[in-house]
This record gives sequence, structure tokens and C-alpha cells, in this order.
Amino acid sequence: MSLETKMDLNESTIDKLQKLIRANIDSYNGFHESAEELDDAKLSTLFRTIGDERSAMATELQTLVEFNGAEAEDDGSVAAKTHRIWINIRGKLNGGDPYVILIEAERGEDHIKEAYEDVLKETAGSAANDILTAQYAKVKAGHDKVRDLRDAYKDK
Repeated sequence: MSLETKMDLNESTIDKLQKLIRANIDSYNGFHESAEELDDAKLSTLFRTIGDERSAMATELQTLVEFNGAEAEDDGSVAAKTHRIWINIRGKLNGGDPYVILIEAERGEDHIKEAYEDVLKETAGSAANDILTAQYAKVKAGHDKVRDLRDAYKDK
């Protein structure tokens, strides 16, 4: 068995990176679409910022996958598209209520956080772990921020 390097990742690691690319694309799309539904300008700006960060993370993983000779994912999942439609419907029915949209955003954040936790366990010792660990810290911070905002808006 040869030692895995960032330029020679095994197929299993590449598959896990593809999963995270999809999750980051889903997150980018979800935050940007939710930002359009919000009547709260500060929250809308925060959502776009987090979404842009997720886009940059997807790009970083796509570059790593392509360095390894594979074609990187460039689209999100069907399940996330369905979730975004649900967010749009709930947002319209509730007049862009930030609390309602934050509930759904937090659900999406739970998903990406769990995806990173699973991949970090499954790829322990991988040459990509430094990148994944740094990205997980950003995901966890975004998750916690959205959760805290959801709780704060609940009382408004």
C-alpha cells in the first residue's frame, strides 16, 4: 500500500471529497436563495457571506479532486434542491419571516456539519485531512452562528 499524498489521493478519499463538494454547492445555493426571501438586510448579507465562503470551500475541494485526475462535481443534490423549494414556499407563506427561514437554514447547516464529521471520520489520516479540518471549523462556526440567530429571532 502506497502512502497517500494530496497529489495521489485514493479513490475513496476522492469520493468523500465529491460528497463535500455537493454539500458546499448545496449550502451556497441555499444561503443565496434564502437571502432573497429575507426582509432583514443584515441577515441577508450574512447569508450571502456564508454562502460565498461555502462556494470558496467547494472550489478548493474541486481543485484537489482535479489535481488527482478526476472530474470534480459541479452541481448540488436533488434533495437540497427540494429543500430550497420548501424554504422558498415557507418564506413566501410567512412573508420573509427571518425566524422561519433560520429554522430551515439551521436544518441545512446540520446536514453539512454532519457530512463533514462523517467524512473526517472516514478519511482519518488522509492527506486531505488538514484541508477538511480547516473547512470543518468554518462549517461549525457557520452552523453555530445560524443556530444562535435562530434562537435569538425566536424571542422577537
